[in-house]
Amino acid sequence: MKRQNISSGTDYESIAGYARAVRLGNIVQVSGTTATDGANTVVGIGDSAAQTDFIIRKIERALNEAGAQLTDIVRTRIYLAPGADWEAVSRVHGKYFGEIRPANTLLYIHALVGEDYLVEMEAEAIIAAISQ
Repeated sequence: MKRQNISSGTDYESIAGYARAVRLGNIVQVSGTTATDGANTVVGIGDSAAQTDFIIRKIERALNEAGAQLTDIVRTRIYLAPGADWEAVSRVHGKYFGEIRPANTLLYIHALVGEDYLVEMEAEAIIAAISQ
C-alpha cells in the first residue's frame, strides 16, 4: 500500500516529525488539530465553539487532500483545556457530525500545548471506495 502524508505546512510538523494526516489504503488518520492558522496564530481565543469550528474545517481540508471527506470519519477524539465549554464544543461537533454519527470521545485534560488553546481534536476516517 502506498502511504500519503498530508502537511498543513506548519513549522511544528518538521520539528516534531509528524504529518497533519496520513492515508494508508482507505484509512486516513488525522493528527491532533488545534485552532492554529497558517501564520501560527491561535484562532478564536477564549471561544471554545469558534476553535472547534475552525478545527473541523481544518480537518476537512486535510481529509479532502487525502481523497476523503467528513462523511468518511468514523471516530473523533476531542481534548479540552480546563477553561473550555464542553457544551459549546459538543454543539459545533453536532452541527458537522449530527447525521454522520462517528464514535466520539470528549475529555477534559490538565492542559493543551499553549495557554490560548481550548480544544484539540483527532479524527479517523475510512474511505468506503478506494480509487487509486
